[in-house]
Amino acid sequence: MSASKINVLISEDSPTSRDLLGHILNTDPDIRIIGMVSNGEEAVAAVAKRKPDVIMMDVHMPGMDGFEATRRIMQVQPVPIVIVSETLDDQVAATFLAIEAGALAFVRHPPGPGHPDHAAAVAELLQIVKLMSEVKVVRRWNRREHLKPVPEAGVTITGTTHPDVRLIAIGASTGGPVVLQHILSVLAPSLNVPLLIVQHIAPGFVQGLTEWLGQSCGLPAHVATNRELALPGHIYIAPEGFHMGIDSNGRIKLSDGAPEHGIRPSVSWLFRSVAEALGPNAAGVLLTGMGKDGADGLKLMKDKGAVTIAHDETSSIVHGMPGVAISLDAATHVLPPENIAQLLERLLKNK
Repeated sequence: MSASKINVLISEDSPTSRDLLGHILNTDPDIRIIGMVSNGEEAVAAVAKRKPDVIMMDVHMPGMDGFEATRRIMQVQPVPIVIVSETLDDQVAATFLAIEAGALAFVRHPPGPGHPDHAAAVAELLQIVKLMSEVKVVRRWNRREHLKPVPEAGVTITGTTHPDVRLIAIGASTGGPVVLQHILSVLAPSLNVPLLIVQHIAPGFVQGLTEWLGQSCGLPAHVATNRELALPGHIYIAPEGFHMGIDSNGRIKLSDGAPEHGIRPSVSWLFRSVAEALGPNAAGVLLTGMGKDGADGLKLMKDKGAVTIAHDETSSIVHGMPGVAISLDAATHVLPPENIAQLLERLLKNK
């Protein structure tokens, strides 16, 4: 057991759900529940009084909901917030609003004991709580007009000529959605190639992520389908349970083959496909996330001459995936989100 426990506040209006979350968290000796509240007003007050390390936040509560509570907490006394959500349409939409307001992560509400998915859901929830407790400063990214310019010397495009980027591939996991939103919002006016994304996400949330990203960045966004032509200026997100890649004719290919790094869809599968199909005529970006998925694929893209970018440690929520890529010398650039967006803009303007 660690020297100091992780203090968790649960904000959930359903007594049954509140008790289940409490039971799950109490199974871990490193976690201590310091309070349970049933609405947003109580959550905001409890943060000021009890100073939790992590908040488990429901999105639908009477009075002040989870979105508004998240927004207020992040304005006054930022704390790592994990949204606990069902996959109902209204809850999915509210979940992404809360992510936009500053929540760091979300998990699907765990099923009760006896359900076949219970053990896996419990393990994921406990892992997320521990990861988020290590985020000491909740980092936010300013909008485009407030971005600092990229120092020219810091993002020099390698090679004797600027590469002809015909496709951008991005992989992300924990903490990824809000970073994706930021990068795509900046990149939208310049996006003249297809953009393929693998985001590790809880089952039932891919469609909501796709709609949220499309609406917030103003670009057509799709859950990818097999054999469809990847169009310039469009965003394609890997569907649940399928690897996603691209073939030499510019058509998306999906596969239900074996998971890689324990995950399907895998970022490594995407990057390897892009490396084989496009070689130097692509850009690969590996963002925040736990584990090592994508690192070896990014290295292959770099070896094929592509521009490869890894999320820097300072602004990553979890520096697992990009950190492994950096250790493999897989990244031609290591940058924070605002500079990633501006480097991609620069590459696309050279087309």
